[in-house]
Amino acid sequence: MRFVMFYQSLISDWNHGNAHFLRGVTTELLSRGHEVEVYEPVDSWCVANLESVCEDATGLFQSVYPGLMSNRYDLSSLDIARAIDGADVVIVHEWNEHELVRRIGEHRAANPSFRLLFHDTHHRTITEPRNMAAYDLSEYDGVLAFGEIIKEIYLERGLAQRAWTWHEAADTRVFRPLKRLKRGDLVWIGNWGDDERTLELEEFFLRPVKSLGIAAEAHGVRYPDHALDILEECGVEYRGWLPNFEVPAVFAQFRCTVHVPRRPYVQALPGIPTIRVFEALACRIPLVCAPWDDAEGLFSPGEDFLVARNGNEMERRLNDLMNDGSMREELAERGMETVRARHTCANRVDELLSICTEMNGGRELAYETRA
Repeated sequence: MRFVMFYQSLISDWNHGNAHFLRGVTTELLSRGHEVEVYEPVDSWCVANLESVCEDATGLFQSVYPGLMSNRYDLSSLDIARAIDGADVVIVHEWNEHELVRRIGEHRAANPSFRLLFHDTHHRTITEPRNMAAYDLSEYDGVLAFGEIIKEIYLERGLAQRAWTWHEAADTRVFRPLKRLKRGDLVWIGNWGDDERTLELEEFFLRPVKSLGIAAEAHGVRYPDHALDILEECGVEYRGWLPNFEVPAVFAQFRCTVHVPRRPYVQALPGIPTIRVFEALACRIPLVCAPWDDAEGLFSPGEDFLVARNGNEMERRLNDLMNDGSMREELAERGMETVRARHTCANRVDELLSICTEMNGGRELAYETRA
């Protein structure tokens, strides 16, 4: 089949965790003989920010993913008919402009030969409902939602005709265990962002590190000055932007990591772990999570990863891991096995192809691999 995808960016992972999933799904589709074209805006915010810290961002991306490429477009001059020509399935990410979403829908109304899906990977259906409701999905076949509760929101509010749950997952071609070369005790990989979890980071990451006196690092972007001051005060070394594909090598140098979800996911969107959980478990590093409700049963909390209900419990969990190598090994192995069995990009491509068959009335979409 020919897939055409319109996303925020394939090239940049600067404050764009979905790049991991998109790269993995694209790679998997190509490996199965499908044709994939990805389009991203030429003025992408995350590409511009990446280029400010990485001089040759596009070259770096292509050196690691030589089989992937992205078409960068200007919306004012984009020829949608030409971009979509011959497509069997078109997927449009929710970070796109409303105009693009509408224009692709209008093209579909006049050319109904392809299937059209909207892909939602964020919490804005809860935090920005009016903005999300402004997307015109009337000509779309449905929504790919990265959590059951988001799927239900689209259906209950009448924003989409159909919707499917399509969780993120790990690209296990890249995210895998590497030879362990210990550099420190605990690593946190995540962006500070818009103060959506400042208090939680202090409680579940910074204070336990300071109390235990363990060697810790933080990687990510959008850390304001006051955040850097807190990290320094707690003895955490800040290392800045980390290319997503280098995360496995960093995980291999630490005893464990933590996951601190953003407040909207904890309070309003249970069942959505975000990409960081999949990444850590795929790399076989012991993981301790601040509370989040695994409402959809993706994992076995307490077996795939540990859960800390508060800062004091996080401190105890981390102290146990620091001093018990057997616990670290057992936890890491179990988490990795769960990801490999259920939460890889290959699993998600299987699900996507099944959705395509469902949209086609139970018949597989016929296709020819194009030269």
